[in-house]
Amino acid sequence: MRCLVTGAAGFIGSHLCQRLLDKGYPVLGIDSFSDFYPRAVKEANLQPLIKNKDFEFIADDLNRLELKKILASVDHVFHLAAQAGVRASWGESFSVYTKDNIEATQKLLEASKQSQIQKFIFASSSSVYGTCPELPMAETSPVHPFSPYGVTKLAAEQLCFLYWKNHGVPTLSLRFFTVYGPRQRPDMAFHRFFKAIIEDKPLPIFGDGQQTRDFTYIDDVIQAVISSLEKGKIGETYNIGGGNRRSLVDIPPLLEEICQTKVKISWDDHQKGDVPHTYAKIDKAKKDLEFCPTVDLRHGLREEWLWMQSVYSSERS
Repeated sequence: MRCLVTGAAGFIGSHLCQRLLDKGYPVLGIDSFSDFYPRAVKEANLQPLIKNKDFEFIADDLNRLELKKILASVDHVFHLAAQAGVRASWGESFSVYTKDNIEATQKLLEASKQSQIQKFIFASSSSVYGTCPELPMAETSPVHPFSPYGVTKLAAEQLCFLYWKNHGVPTLSLRFFTVYGPRQRPDMAFHRFFKAIIEDKPLPIFGDGQQTRDFTYIDDVIQAVISSLEKGKIGETYNIGGGNRRSLVDIPPLLEEICQTKVKISWDDHQKGDVPHTYAKIDKAKKDLEFCPTVDLRHGLREEWLWMQSVYSSERS
């Protein structure tokens, strides 16, 4: 039962590949090494994987690959590859988002029509909800993307649904809510906060800090993805949230406790596309996937802090 993981060298993708290998699944990973953040970060993510004889890796763009040939050799698809980042998705760079998030997804789905894959699991985002007025956000809540990135993730989600309805491609979508933990991308808040602490700089917070996020630890996310492979219903969409909803101004005191240091804050302007709140209603995932997040925010942040220390101490040595 061979698995294809796109975006395999990324934060979530590399963790997923490792879990699949641990469970005995051979894995084919694909990653284009886009320049959204340094290639060396992704190469470090891959190091534990490439030593495994059941892991094969292709460094290339989905838009250029012979996907039909690749899909003929796999049983399950985990489509995590995407151009990430809400704030960078405006202006001229939007074409990168349409190419990597929409066009690449359509090409993969088109190639899947004639394959024998059993599951096509798409990694979506809480960004599809945008300025949704309902809290917590259910899968049936209104979707009002508030950034070009959110628009492309919703479009890709809809393509997955259309290819299931029209061509029988066995798709399902998972909406991830603010994932954090070891290997978190350098542009994400907790990574930026911890790096600032290591460098003895103020923590950068956008706006007034009253915006809230439903923070979800990486291990809980990976468990949800594995459960969706084993239990997820074709054609469905599931919220994957950690149940750790906090405002950004609540975070610095936690970091002071974990890092055993006082921190200062650098207040920056509100960023276009940043939504005021996210909060996942996960009843559907609990029922169908038996999803039950177990990692509280303090423990998860402590694990990320330990990883950050190891990464940046090795860079300085």
